[in-house]
Amino acid sequence: MDITLLGTSGSSPTKERMMPSVAITYEGETFLFDCGEGTQMQMLKYGINTSRIKAIFITHAHGDHIIGIAGLVRSLALNGRSEALSIFIPKGYERVIQGLLTFDKAIICYRINVIGAKPGKVYSGKGFHVRAFRLNHTISTLGYAFKEEDRLRFDKDKTKKLGMKGTMFSEMLSKKKLHIKNKVVALSSITSIKKGRKVVYASDTRPSTSTVSAAKDADLLIHESSYSDQQANLAKERKHSTASEAARIAYRSKAKGLVLTHFSARYSDISPLLAEARKIFSATTAGSDGYKIKL
Repeated sequence: MDITLLGTSGSSPTKERMMPSVAITYEGETFLFDCGEGTQMQMLKYGINTSRIKAIFITHAHGDHIIGIAGLVRSLALNGRSEALSIFIPKGYERVIQGLLTFDKAIICYRINVIGAKPGKVYSGKGFHVRAFRLNHTISTLGYAFKEEDRLRFDKDKTKKLGMKGTMFSEMLSKKKLHIKNKVVALSSITSIKKGRKVVYASDTRPSTSTVSAAKDADLLIHESSYSDQQANLAKERKHSTASEAARIAYRSKAKGLVLTHFSARYSDISPLLAEARKIFSATTAGSDGYKIKL
């Protein structure tokens, strides 16, 4: 699982930061979370194959999170895409995406499914699913949790000692127990559960208990941190979060790591925001365009 931050600015771009977007590449397929202006250029720049995009998950219908869709879907059409593309957006805002798809009557020969999303499971893939959860912003906004399914893992030492080979493993999985060496061996006695990895994306939002719940024990939380503590009142007014507020969410959720993103363009140096967050949650990193995480 590879996570790439494609754009880490909020509201407007800077020389160093583009509009919000995160790509998760899992088993050769790519899933976009938000698609701000210039997302397709960022994908080219940072080596993310646009043809492998399976679905796009939009947090909310503000322009800085969706305008990149207009160019991306047209480039995919010009490149001969035939596979359907699903675009998720909070329910009630589907028409906003439809407008980006149809405003110039472009010829798009592949199917685009625009899906109004509500909290809960919104997408299932091979070995993983995506769940949406409610955020607290100025319009209806969703966060998303990309969760790999838990997997059953055989204990190599125990199965070797029992002399298990070939079809015995699939038979054990189907029957839950087998007669081996004159004794009954239960599946549970030679296996353990390997917890699936989880990545949670929350932007734009005030600190929310729903994020704490969604990010419980997450391997990675990607959370907006538009402002420093000095602009805490502005964060409340505009329904964003400060870096320290994002850190408290990570701490409360017991996430393994936190990446800050969606920085206000007023900050040319975001090291003070990182310092504020690390006082509360030491496993914090400041995101930057092109920043990659391997899980």
